[in-house]
Amino acid sequence: MSISPRVLIIEDDANIQKILSLYLEGEGFEVRTASSGQEGLQCLHDYQPDLVLLDIMLPDIDGWEICRRIRQEEEIPVIMVTALDSTRDKVTGLELGSDDYITKPFEPREVLARVRAVLRRSTHLARGSTLEYEGLTIDREARRVRVDGRDVHLTAKEFDLLWMLAYHPGQVFTRDQLLDRVWGYEFYGNIRTVDVHIRHLREKLEPDPDNPAYIRTVWGVGYKFQGANLQ
Repeated sequence: MSISPRVLIIEDDANIQKILSLYLEGEGFEVRTASSGQEGLQCLHDYQPDLVLLDIMLPDIDGWEICRRIRQEEEIPVIMVTALDSTRDKVTGLELGSDDYITKPFEPREVLARVRAVLRRSTHLARGSTLEYEGLTIDREARRVRVDGRDVHLTAKEFDLLWMLAYHPGQVFTRDQLLDRVWGYEFYGNIRTVDVHIRHLREKLEPDPDNPAYIRTVWGVGYKFQGANLQ
């Protein structure tokens, strides 16, 4: 018997809660709702969802802060569902580590498609093997990264980006290619989020982030992973 994916909806609008819950449950998902940020954080620990649908404008803790806290502790996929529709808001959400960003009003079928797509990517990235390079170990199944024997904490999106690059050592990826393969949907007109995530990875992985050994910039093109594979 298959296990139904669990979705947590953190949303203070009761009508939107009801619409999303009915639609997702009708498609075989198990759903729990929370009407405030604090309640949502408690549900995260108690319910252990497979994915979070997160509003930004909540009555207590806003969605930005909730996303930050999730990324500090969990690898759970997050889709922001909000009325904030400016490019700046979308970029902020993605840079905080959200896996997708949907603006209100929305079609329930679109939300369902995005949920399924994010869960597919998450499940795919959770399966697999270990990559070993000189000084660097990346365990895809455990989503664990070690540099010179010490654990390095990465956000979910940082890990996905690192895996994509390290799985194809020496291959140059443009920013658009990384957005498509890691974020998995058409981006909202600003590719700066790739540079931000690359910078964060270098700060966490590289002894000298200004002279990176692992993630190299190919000027005018994009990025590539450079390393001696020990496997």
